[in-house]
Amino acid sequence: MELLSHRRLALVTGRSHTSLAEEIAAYMKVVLSEAHLREFANGEMHCRYDSSMRGTDVFIIQTHSRNVNDALMEQLIMIDAAKRASAKRITAICPYYGYSRQDRKATGREPITAKLVADMLQVAGADRVVSVDLHSGQIQGFFDIPFDHLTALPVLESELHRVDGDDLVVVAPDAGRVKVAERYGQHLGADLAVVHKRRSKGSINEVEALQVVGDVEGRRCVIVDDMIDTAGTICAAAELLTDRGASDVWAMATHPVLSDPAIQRLDKSVISKVIVTNTLPIPSDKMIPKLHVVSVAKLIADAIEAVFLDASVSEIFGGDNLAL
Repeated sequence: MELLSHRRLALVTGRSHTSLAEEIAAYMKVVLSEAHLREFANGEMHCRYDSSMRGTDVFIIQTHSRNVNDALMEQLIMIDAAKRASAKRITAICPYYGYSRQDRKATGREPITAKLVADMLQVAGADRVVSVDLHSGQIQGFFDIPFDHLTALPVLESELHRVDGDDLVVVAPDAGRVKVAERYGQHLGADLAVVHKRRSKGSINEVEALQVVGDVEGRRCVIVDDMIDTAGTICAAAELLTDRGASDVWAMATHPVLSDPAIQRLDKSVISKVIVTNTLPIPSDKMIPKLHVVSVAKLIADAIEAVFLDASVSEIFGGDNLAL
């Protein structure tokens, strides 16, 4: 008997961001498999695939948007269903990784929830995880399975290449983003500045910008961050840059979390343009004129194809994703 190897790919999406999944599928020229997700009267979720998953390479796309807990639980259930359907390999695609900010103990008696999420994905049956611009690269170390860390740097950077003039300054809004800002600066041939900030004691969403390190007077500043949640950090940094003589301030981030009152803050701020990606869905009522969205669908599609073909994911980014 001669056994022929026939590899099959299945692309499945949860309900948190179907438009991104459809865009990824369009780039890959594949049809999304139906997960038939539904809820019981008490809120429990159920999943049943409409076609055989036996021996299939399954990629389950689910960004952890709000409600984060529902989105995460839905993905875990989809992974478990694929495992019990005898999928050959299951890859969890998490464009935005939920609970990524809880990656360490800042004070006593706190959880490390990013590690808990990693454990749940593995126990559910994921063989590999793919995510975009983690809040902290150390989260990759929470996994005992392969983790592909993608970066939105190429698509965000392309927006800055359209900026005329040589007066561009890339600004890190805090010490934790200096390495990322340096990478942008190297690619763009731009100078670097850093904002020193202090978080208000007893609050996780109030930030005070104190000082700017670097020359920003009369120059266009672009603040780069991994996410915009309540926009406190970016708006405080923008005010300080303007006070120090910046001619214009842009903000750029991968994940538009945009929790209230982010949109109100951004709309009233001195920031003239806010560039984000579509790793998270943005409701129509939050699409203010200064908000510009670029897509990471092709980056994720390329990564999925590389994983399926057992090719290098880091080569897609020229190795830049490994250092962020």
